[in-house]
Order: sequence, then C-alpha cells, then structure tokens
Amino acid sequence: MREIVLDTETTGFEPEQGDRIVEIGAVELYNHMPTGRTYHQYINPERAMPQEAFEVHGLGDDFLRDKPVFARIAQEFLEFVEDARLVIHNASFDMKFLNAELGWLNLPRLPMDRAIDTLAMARQKFPGSPASLDALCRRFNIDNSARTLHGALLDSEILAEVYLELIGGRQPDLVLAGVSGSGAAQGGAEWRPMPRPTPLPPRLSDAEAAAHKAMVESLGDAALWKKV
Repeated sequence: MREIVLDTETTGFEPEQGDRIVEIGAVELYNHMPTGRTYHQYINPERAMPQEAFEVHGLGDDFLRDKPVFARIAQEFLEFVEDARLVIHNASFDMKFLNAELGWLNLPRLPMDRAIDTLAMARQKFPGSPASLDALCRRFNIDNSARTLHGALLDSEILAEVYLELIGGRQPDLVLAGVSGSGAAQGGAEWRPMPRPTPLPPRLSDAEAAAHKAMVESLGDAALWKKV
C-alpha cells in the first residue's frame, strides 16, 4: 500500500481570495514504512507575500522570485503522487489549495476521499486534547527541535512519524525528520521491500530436526503433526 504524507505552505487561507501555494513537501510510505523517496518544491506565487504568512514559514518575495510557478511543476507533482492515499494534517486546507491550483490549470483534481486527515484522527483518539503537530510530537516523544518555522518537507517528515504512531506505533528505528531521501524530482530510485538474496539459515540443528522427526513418528498415525 502506497501512501504520500504531504504538507503545503501558502500565502494565506483562501485560494478564492488570491492566496497561492508557495511550498509542497511530501514523503512516500510503502506498507507504512518510509521508502526514502520525497518530493519538495518551492513555488513562485506570482503575488506579494503577506507579513502574517511570512512570519509562519519565512518564505519571502526575494527568495521565491526565481522559483517555478505552479503550472511548471504541476505535472511532476501529479506523477509523484499518482494514485496513492494522501496523509495530511488538516486535510481540507491543503486539498482546497491543491485542487484550486490544479483547477486553474484544467488538470485533474485530487478526490477528497483519498485524503487521510491526521488532525481528525488525533481528535478522535484524544478527545479534548491539543491536536496540533507540535502537541502530537510532545505526546509521542518525537523530536521536532528543527521546526523553528513551518516548512513543508520537514513537517511532512515529522507528520509521517506522528501518523505511524496514530495507527499503532512506529518502528523503533524510524526517524524521518531531518533525513531527506532522494526525491522524485531529483531522480531518486524507488525503494520496495524485496526478498532476502540469501535465505536465513535454519535455526534448528540437524540433530534437533532428527530428534523432532523421531518424536513425531512415535506418536502414531493419529498425531496432529501428521495432519498439518
């Protein structure tokens, strides 16, 4: 099962009032494990950055001026996402912006039923408790010390760890934040779990196997071992 943990940064709250996406970050999971593939792109919003938004993510006009517009990266983004489920914190916000941008280009929109909203998951699992990404990091003891400002790729890496905790617990060695794999935009290879090239040796010795066989033979034809 392929999932994309995704986050965006924007110029504001309402695309219909002229706000635009300025950053997309995404992390690929396969069967709930990180593959090392990521997608990250800064985007020129073709408008001035409001001070309120700049204070959230630190992406200003001078930095974004030479970045590609959404129309130049839209197809690449869709090719990375493909038909995967989308794991997003407050999914309605990011989906609203992504589908507005795609709609302005007459490109296929992302169905809302493909989105898994970790904010809704957290509120259902911990009713009455804070459910922000920072609050969930504190709850699950996830290191988010690098998160001094919002950043789409860092936030998606942290969210991947939070998501795995919400669905039952991450692997002990899963640490995504601050360790970005080679992304699709950079031509990174796609990782998939593969069989071991050399099977593990049997854990029973020859003597133990022979003793077990002799014990089974001594039980007679009605022995359960001979029926399975």
